[in-house]
Amino acid sequence: MSCIPDNYYTKIYIIFQADICHAYQILHSHGIPDERIVVMMYDDIADNRENPVKDNIINRPDGPNVYQNVLKDYTKMEVNPETFINVLKGEKDKVNGKKVIDSGPKDHVFVNFVDHGGPGILGFGSKMLKAQKLMDAIMYMHDQKRYKKLVIYVEACESGSIFYDLLPKDINAYVTTASNAHESSYACYFDKTRKTYLGDVYSVKWMEDSDKEDLKSETLQKQFMITKSETNTSHVQEFGDMSIGDMTVAEFQGMQAAKGDKFRKAPPRPKDPCEDAVKSEDVPLEILRRSLNLVESKEEAQELEAKIQAINKERYIVNKTVKMIVGIATDDHVTSTNMMETRSHIQDWECYEQVLDFLDENCDDHLNIPENDYALRKLYMFVNMCEERIPVATITSAIEKVCLDATVLED
Repeated sequence: MSCIPDNYYTKIYIIFQADICHAYQILHSHGIPDERIVVMMYDDIADNRENPVKDNIINRPDGPNVYQNVLKDYTKMEVNPETFINVLKGEKDKVNGKKVIDSGPKDHVFVNFVDHGGPGILGFGSKMLKAQKLMDAIMYMHDQKRYKKLVIYVEACESGSIFYDLLPKDINAYVTTASNAHESSYACYFDKTRKTYLGDVYSVKWMEDSDKEDLKSETLQKQFMITKSETNTSHVQEFGDMSIGDMTVAEFQGMQAAKGDKFRKAPPRPKDPCEDAVKSEDVPLEILRRSLNLVESKEEAQELEAKIQAINKERYIVNKTVKMIVGIATDDHVTSTNMMETRSHIQDWECYEQVLDFLDENCDDHLNIPENDYALRKLYMFVNMCEERIPVATITSAIEKVCLDATVLED
């Protein structure tokens, strides 16, 4: 079940793809050859009938077209956790001989991830990548000497939870994330023509910095501090080997001076991107609300109002579903309230991942994770139950009782 129309998922993905396209333009313009860049993006913009500017994606107001000449190594259904892990590990035989990160012990590897996220997971459309599996891939890369230094920038809600207490400090890897373990990341730069947001605050901040700085003199730590300071919507984090922060940005994003001035010149600043920033899970609703101010007919307004009502109904179902599951699993008002009001760090990964799998398999009509970003914001309650040592069987039994109850959807 998904009450949000497909075209609004597409509009959300425009944000992610604009970030990815801009990142590609930064690497390309600073001299990293295309054969050493792997781009994964949905590339569904042309399929969106409501998008009036197909094939012309910008990442900031009045900015250049970041979609032009971008690589499309993996698109549509190829963008999934399995392919991502195979690309990271350099396992070309598992991706039909297509491009992978074919790196070795002398290489610096830079990874930029942009999509949904939740406690301990990264979203790939309807699929999710669990933190432990990502960490296994990073450890494989380290053990197989597939990099000299590894840097990862992650744009996703609650992305700090992926690396908190998991990323070792002695494997030559350095990670920054858009948010800590318990908060949303934010979209920014609403565009009235495209009727969507153009970027995400964390990504916009580091990329606009790379556009204007001398990357051969700026360090990763300086870029992190600028991004952290200017991202006033969420708490940007760093993990791993902090000594890598002393290295220059150019060592990971390209050593050459930027080609041309299209991306190099200081970006226009009609307003701070944080002025219209909105939590990731609120993007579909906020797009509709802002679009209401742009309608030209009563019929169009009624259509938008109906879509807003559909999203609100979906949120009602999510809230009711999770509350009922927690209530049945805890069977105690005080404990149930604590599950909804506290935020625990994930320690019992075995319990939490089993619960996630069960939710994914049995509660799609009610929660639709990981596609439903609003539902992802409720997963912390399942983390809490696992950390309170509520047995997996008790939690999954509660999920089964609630998610097989059609009346939740009908109410």
